[in-house]
Amino acid sequence: ERAFAAGADIGELARSSAIDLYYQRRVERWDAIRSLWTPLVAAVSGFCLGGGCELAMSCDLIVASETAQFGQPETSLGIIPGAGGTQRLTRAVGKALAMDVILSGRRLTAQEALAAGLVSRVVAREAWLEEPKRLAREIAAKGPVATRLAKESVNRAYETTLQAGLEAERRALYLAFASEDAKEGLTAFTEKREPEFKGR
Repeated sequence: ERAFAAGADIGELARSSAIDLYYQRRVERWDAIRSLWTPLVAAVSGFCLGGGCELAMSCDLIVASETAQFGQPETSLGIIPGAGGTQRLTRAVGKALAMDVILSGRRLTAQEALAAGLVSRVVAREAWLEEPKRLAREIAAKGPVATRLAKESVNRAYETTLQAGLEAERRALYLAFASEDAKEGLTAFTEKREPEFKGR
C-alpha cells in the first residue's frame, strides 16, 4: 500500500551501460501489456513514480487511492522516462502539465491526476484494491468481443486522425454487430434477462 511501484532499481541502472539496456529489451517487453486484448485496470496506492508510473499508464484504466502520487522523476537522475512516460503522460494530461511533471520532477496527487485525466477514479485508501477489482469484474461481465473492439477503437483515437478513427470505429461496430455476443446481448435486453456472452 506504500507504493504501486517506485520505478527502476537505481543501483542496477547505475551499473548498466546503454548497450546493456538495449540488449536487455526490458522496456520493449512492456509493449506487450498495451497490446493485450483484455482491458487492464491498475490499482494504485502510494508512490507511482518513474517506471511504475509508466507501467500504470500502460494499463487501460487507473484507479487511484487518495494517497497515490504520480511522477516521472528521471531527469533528476540525468536520464529521461524511457518506457512511454514522455508519450503517454503527454497524451493523458497535455503538454504543459507533462512538461512540468517530467522536467521539474513534480508529483501529482490523486486528485490532480484525476482532474488532469491521468486516472479514471479516486477512491478511499481502504478501497484501493477492492474498487479496481469490482471495476474489472464489471468490465468482464460485458460482451468480450465488444470490449476488445471498444478498447482498440479508443486507443486508436490517440494514434490516428479523426476521420481514420471514425472509419475504424465503424468497422469495429460492424464486427461487433456480426458477433454472436451482439445477438445475445440485444436479445437478452428485449427479453429482460442478463446476457450470457460467449466471446464469439
